[in-house]
Amino acid sequence: MAGNSFGQLFRITTAGESHGPGNVVIIDGVPPGIPLTVEDLMVDLNRRRPGQSKIVTQRAESDTPEILSGVFEGKTTGTALAILIRNEDQRSRDYGDIKDKYRPGHADFGFDAKYGLRDYRGGGRSSARETAARVAAGVVAKKIIEDAFGGRVLGYVTQVGEIKATIADPAAITLDQVEKLPDGEPNIVRCPDADAAARMVELIESVRKDCDSIGGVAEIVATGVPAGLGEPVFDKIKADLAKALFSLPAVLGVEYGIGFGCATLRGSQNNDVFVPASPQPDKPGRSDIGTLTNRHGGMLGGITSGEPIVLRAAVKPTSSLPQEQQTVTSSAEPTTIVTKGRHDPCLLPRFIPMAEAMVAIVIADHWQRWKSQCR
Repeated sequence: MAGNSFGQLFRITTAGESHGPGNVVIIDGVPPGIPLTVEDLMVDLNRRRPGQSKIVTQRAESDTPEILSGVFEGKTTGTALAILIRNEDQRSRDYGDIKDKYRPGHADFGFDAKYGLRDYRGGGRSSARETAARVAAGVVAKKIIEDAFGGRVLGYVTQVGEIKATIADPAAITLDQVEKLPDGEPNIVRCPDADAAARMVELIESVRKDCDSIGGVAEIVATGVPAGLGEPVFDKIKADLAKALFSLPAVLGVEYGIGFGCATLRGSQNNDVFVPASPQPDKPGRSDIGTLTNRHGGMLGGITSGEPIVLRAAVKPTSSLPQEQQTVTSSAEPTTIVTKGRHDPCLLPRFIPMAEAMVAIVIADHWQRWKSQCR
């Protein structure tokens, strides 16, 4: 099956299914000497795992990773890094009734059309369960870019349904704001606007009681990224970031900077004016020039400008619903379907670490590529 690898010099390859023994990622291009432990990996895996709050799926997975190779005495060796995350709470019996039916909004029909068969247990390879392996790889990528140039990738929820958060400065949002409310309680929806977060939780609980689901928008911001990363034409960093986010399940739209807002502006309104900046001698590349505004989202001509990279992803409502829907069987006979199992009424809270991982992987890859060509 093609399409299991992503990246060039920092390259990940994943394997696994929702209801198989587990999911594994092999990472090539990891520099030697980076401190890495299971505890490091667990930070983001805990943010992604099911069962973490009342508004996500209650599938009971610890997502404890096993480092199979590439680490010795707590540091990466420079050889291939392999990480395994076992599945512990599969309930394949929940899917027995749908093995000959196509779930609306899912990849079931596509897999049958392509391969002539499919793993109907929770979606098989198309399940978001696969993203656990990506999140583990993203932890490694985050370590690389933090060590190389102080880079940071952080995501958060900006919209659920019609409820929108107010974010004054995306680059100023902290992990504490995303993970905790002002009173110290967990921020289970991962929206840094506490008032909007409370209303989002109420909405998610409401649609769950209605046996339905709701979509929304996530914003991902990368700060500290030096100017000069990316390639002209086909390997523009904006193109690779778009592919990275679109490769995640349920993503229907991606934009960066002002995004579709540029459609109503004139060029004189949209352009970001260049200005001198305070040089940072320890930072790679050019750091003596900046822009007054950041409508370009940190990328110009497919190359980073040194300003924060700002991306947004539109995430659709969960397709698996415990309510009756019309569909057809694999023999094209009309029927109805009710999807059993445990599913998120809103994907956004657990989507955040997945999106962070993919953005970090792209930046780590382009950093390695820049070093190999330009340094």
